[in-house]
Order: sequence, then C-alpha cells, then structure tokens
Amino acid sequence: MTIYTYRSINARGKILSGKQEAANVNELELRLNRTQLILISAKEWQRQSIISGQAIKRVDLITFFFNLDQLSRAGVPLLECLNDLHDSAEHRFFQETIAALIESIESGLQLSQALAQHPNCFDSVTISLIKVGEESGQLPDIFRHLSESLKWQDELAAQTKSMLIYPAFVGAVILALTFFLMIYLVPQLASFIKSTGQALPWQTTLLLATSRLFVAYWYWLLALPALLFIAGKIALRLKPEWRYHLDHLQLSLWPIGPVFRKIILARFANSFALMYRAGISILDCLAHSRQLAGNQVLARSFDQVIHDIEAGNNLAQSFQSAGIFPPLVMRMLKVGEATGQLDQALLNVSYFYDRDVKESIKKVQVLIEPVLTLFMGALLGWITLAVLSPIYDVISKVKM
Repeated sequence: MTIYTYRSINARGKILSGKQEAANVNELELRLNRTQLILISAKEWQRQSIISGQAIKRVDLITFFFNLDQLSRAGVPLLECLNDLHDSAEHRFFQETIAALIESIESGLQLSQALAQHPNCFDSVTISLIKVGEESGQLPDIFRHLSESLKWQDELAAQTKSMLIYPAFVGAVILALTFFLMIYLVPQLASFIKSTGQALPWQTTLLLATSRLFVAYWYWLLALPALLFIAGKIALRLKPEWRYHLDHLQLSLWPIGPVFRKIILARFANSFALMYRAGISILDCLAHSRQLAGNQVLARSFDQVIHDIEAGNNLAQSFQSAGIFPPLVMRMLKVGEATGQLDQALLNVSYFYDRDVKESIKKVQVLIEPVLTLFMGALLGWITLAVLSPIYDVISKVKM
C-alpha cells in the first residue's frame, strides 16, 4: 500500500487536500468517491514529510461529539454524520482523521474499533464509552456525555492557564528588568562607585560581581532554562524512576501543588462517574481513569485501590486506605455506595473539587501578586542600597 497526497473537490465545489493510503491511484479515486469527493490530482507522499504525534485539539473534539449527538438524535445514519462532519471540518488533519474513520467503518469495523486506530486523538476512556454505547444502543447519550465532559475539561484547563499566565508574565518582566539592570545600568555606575576610593560594603561587592557575571555569560543565563529542561527530559528518559519524585515535588510545591492535585482528582472523579454510569465495571473504570492522572504519585494510589478491591474490599474502604480523598469526600462515596448511587456521588465529588479549584485559583492569584511585588521591590532595594551605600560613606566623611 502507498500513501498518496491528493487534491479533490466535494459536492459543494470546495477544493480539499489530504493524504490517503491506497494500492494505486485508481483505488484512491474509488475511496474518495465513497466519501463524495472527486479526485483532481495525486502523488506519492514522501516519508520525510511525516509529522508524528499530531493530535486533535479538545475544541475540535467537543464540536465533533456535539454534532454527532445532534445528528444521531435526529436519526441521521452514522456514516452520513461522519461525511457531513468531514465536509465541515476546518483543519486538514481532522478531515483526514474523519476520512480514515469513514473508511474503517465502511470496511466493517465498529466506531469504537475505528477510533482505537487513532490513539493520539481518542483516549482509552472515550473508546471504552463508545464501545459500551454500541453494545447498549445508547450512542447518542454517550456522545452527549463525552461532549459535556470535554467542555468541563476545557473549562478546567482554562482556569489552570489563568492561574499560570499572570505569574509567568510578571516573571518575564522581572527577568527582563534584571538583565537590563545588570548588563546596562550597573556597569555604568560601577566606575563611579569605584572612584569614591572607599572600601565597598558587601552588598555593593556582591552587586558588582553579579553584574560582571551577567555581562560575561548573559547568553548562557538566557539559555539556562532551556538547557535545564532538555537535561531534565534526558534524565527522566534514562532514569524513569525519577518521575515519581518529580511528580511528588509537583504536588508538594506550595501554593500551586495542592491546586494541581485537586484538578487531577476532579478529572478522575468525572471520568469515573461517566464510565460507571455507562455500565463499565468498577475495576475497568479505575484502570481507565488511572491513565488520566498524569501523575505517578496518584497513579500508585489508584493502583493500591485496584489491588484492595481485587482483595475483596469495597470502593469506599479502598479509597480510605489509600488516603486519596479527604473525610468529607469519603463520606460522599460511602453514602453513594450504600444507596446504590455511586455515579451521582462521584459527580458530586467532581463538582466539589471543581468549585474548590476555582476558589483555590483565585486565592493563588491574589497571593502571587504581592509576592512578586515584594520580590521586585527587594531586587530594586538591593541595587539602590548597593549603589547609595558608598556615596553615603563619602558624604558622611566630608567635614562641614
């Protein structure tokens, strides 16, 4: 089979480009005709142009599942839904993914099996839920749940970004100001300070030494964050066990660490509730939700929960022994498990953490602002004191 790049035209007269695998150009034309596309030109795709690891954006997935929900509830067959979504997709990679889904379904695969062929775009939770929906005949409900869950995750991601944007911006300003002072301003004052002929105080000596360091190695200092990042990536690849310690540090780093912990637990509870409500077993819910943790510390705790449940403990006891959730959340889980409404209890847990995350982000933002202001004030105060101290010593020795 050969991969071809092609240009085609759809029924609306719109020119579309993409990639498709086929034995020859004739087969490529037949495959495009099945998706209501007319081939204009085609050529073999060069392997060196492949960009691996590409994935669909969350916003595109929200639109994808929302439209599938609306069209399927209106009685439109799945293949026609996918064809309409293919024509309306804005991004070429998304169009190619939908075209591949259409081809897989036409060849006899179910939607869940077709989605499983694109792990960079659809995670295991999504595939498992689609499979349950196919078996139970409730695909429209699954599409709606997935759309709502992805919207919630997108809002959560936006809140996290809002927490990090302000300190990142102010940190960049402080860094630029530090480079300006140390490379441009302090060297101009250095000759004047030394001309006083006084013994320099320790803060002035430290300032001049720091300035010389910035002037001599400013390019290394600029490249240092990137070098540390690359070195960290290499170290984690060579020593995977260090990832656990790094994740533990991330959760312990105040005040951001507790917020990240709540975000992970909120995503876990939301995904768990979604799958449990769809009819997936508790152990499978835990196994799939564990993959969403993205943190080895919490992932190990979830592994302990799975082990305890396999040993015969109920869900609430297992979570309590793992020490993942606080007492209030544990009370919700115990009541939900006792009343047979575990899915609702998990959604309440997700809501609890979602509200807590919003409040925590506001508190962190309020706290970070004065901390950064104090840091900038301390930096400017140090430079001012270091420059004025020698001048003050000269003035104090002048006899009036």
